[in-house]
Amino acid sequence: MTGERDLDALLRHMKPEMRPGIFVFCAIPTDQPIPAALSPLLTFREQEGITLVLLREEAAAAGIRYGFASRLITLTVHSSLEAVGFLAAITAPLAAAGISVNAVSAFYHDHLFVPADRADEAMAVLQEASGA
Repeated sequence: MTGERDLDALLRHMKPEMRPGIFVFCAIPTDQPIPAALSPLLTFREQEGITLVLLREEAAAAGIRYGFASRLITLTVHSSLEAVGFLAAITAPLAAAGISVNAVSAFYHDHLFVPADRADEAMAVLQEASGA
C-alpha cells in the first residue's frame, strides 16, 4: 500500500480527527536514555538533544520541562510519503488564520500538532480546506 498521491483526493478525503489529550514537546540530552516510565508518542534525535512528544500529564509526572501545549490532529487519509503539496495545502490556510502547526508525516498519515487553545479553530479551517 503506497498511499494517495493526488492532491485533490488527499484534500477531499483527509478527514481530520482530533486525538484526546494535550501533547507537549520536551528535550533530553542525547547521552541520556529515555526514561523507561515514559511512553512518548514521538521521538526525534537531533544534534542538540532528543525531542520527545508526550502527554502533558506524563511529562509533568516525570518532572520533565516542556513547552508547546498542543492538540494532535490526524489527517486520516492514507497519504503517500511522495505526495507533493499536501502539507503546503494544509498549512497555508492554518498560517492565514494565524495558527502555528508542527507537522509530522508518518507511514500512513500526516499529523498536525496545533496550539491547544486554537485546536477547534484549526479543525474548522481543515474541514473547510477539505470542502466539508
